[in-house]
Amino acid sequence: MSPRLEIFGIEGIGEVRPRDDLAGIIAAAAAEHHGGLRDGDVLVVTQKVVSKAEGKLVAVDPDDPRSHKALVEAESVRVLRRRGDLVISETKHGFVCANAGIDLSNVELGYAALLPDDSDRSARRIRDGIRARAGVEVAVIVSDTFGRTWRRGLTDVAIGCAGIGAILDHRGTTDTQGRELLVTEVAVVDELAGAADLVLGKASGRPVAVIRGVDERWFRTSSVRDEIVRDPAEDLFR
Repeated sequence: MSPRLEIFGIEGIGEVRPRDDLAGIIAAAAAEHHGGLRDGDVLVVTQKVVSKAEGKLVAVDPDDPRSHKALVEAESVRVLRRRGDLVISETKHGFVCANAGIDLSNVELGYAALLPDDSDRSARRIRDGIRARAGVEVAVIVSDTFGRTWRRGLTDVAIGCAGIGAILDHRGTTDTQGRELLVTEVAVVDELAGAADLVLGKASGRPVAVIRGVDERWFRTSSVRDEIVRDPAEDLFR
């Protein structure tokens, strides 16, 4: 049988506010609109709703389009490049991204959303909450929109995960010609986050997707921070 994935956005999430029970909201919406969650489902939850639920919202001047720039500086541990209003910086999480991941879209006017303090922990909290409320074992990926160096366009990537391996390591296996693979490590959580974004979009009002059919061998304890973020000593460009 050929591998097959099913991906759909969860309807009925609604507006998420600080201190909301995000896991409970997701479980209830999935039960009402989709017959509930299942063991082995992978939930992809957008960073924006995680940040909202965790209260990572900061007031900014709605009449000043540059008012969030001080936040960018405060949330950056190192600025790599500047061009006009654009800042490429490294966050405390080790992410290298535009404007320290701070976002004004899909939040109430006059506020900016910061990245969660620890997106891996956020993913674990949602996973534990789903287990407690729905009685199912799922994996969780927290996703965010990133640009790519040397390539145009945006895609969603994982900034946190729980219950699924961040990296699928093919080193030591062989390709279809019998040659040993020496360097192939697949960022499977990034691939799943990008796939989920196809059903979520940027203006859909659906901040959570379910992916079904993921290979059960991919499920394990993992962390984006430990497995995806490259150590600066291994980075040729910093």
